[in-house]
Amino acid sequence: MGFAPIVVHHPSQTGGRRVTVRGEILGLAQDDWELLELLREAGLPDAVAMLDDPAWVEWRGGRAHVWHAA
Repeated sequence: MGFAPIVVHHPSQTGGRRVTVRGEILGLAQDDWELLELLREAGLPDAVAMLDDPAWVEWRGGRAHVWHAA
């Protein structure tokens, strides 16, 4: 772990997850659609297939596609 260029960080207590690409903060996503929009704005227009590929995306501190803290 830790080598994927895209990191979706742990869900916050208020909802959403911080998203970074190579250490640069892109923003806070509240759902998959917002995550894809952040990645599109960062120059990755076809990121849908990347979301479940651990070589591209590391989901930290929670399950993939879960946007609220338990």
